[in-house]
Amino acid sequence: MFGNDRIEMRRFFTEAWRKACAGETLIPLEQMLADVISQHPEYHAFLENPDKMLDKDFLPDFGETNPFLHMGMHISLQEQIGTDRPTGIRQLYQKVVMQAGDRHQAEHRMMECLGKMLWEAQRDNRMPDEQAYLDCIRVLAKSG
Repeated sequence: MFGNDRIEMRRFFTEAWRKACAGETLIPLEQMLADVISQHPEYHAFLENPDKMLDKDFLPDFGETNPFLHMGMHISLQEQIGTDRPTGIRQLYQKVVMQAGDRHQAEHRMMECLGKMLWEAQRDNRMPDEQAYLDCIRVLAKSG
């Protein structure tokens, strides 16, 4: 799933969803993807017609959300929480879940912080600032 080939990464999403819908055996990463995909029925049509989606540009200027980026951020957050990397994110996540009322909404809130951290790192051509990221999530955990 990881790499620089956008089409191959997207194909991994569509193939995981196809296998899940067909009741085929999934490897753990495919199962994680299928679980995230199942929480996003608004993306099912995209994933079920991969020939139209694999090379599509999703342009925020036109109000488009990139479903692959969105679901990939869910996976990134789940991996961070599972490994508690950066250190302390798991505890902060639990607080955000309490504020949000459920895991899925908590992840959506935390995506704002993740996206900001990644955008700033890319803009400034530097490594992501984990401390600023955790600080952003701390604000979410306190504010609800």
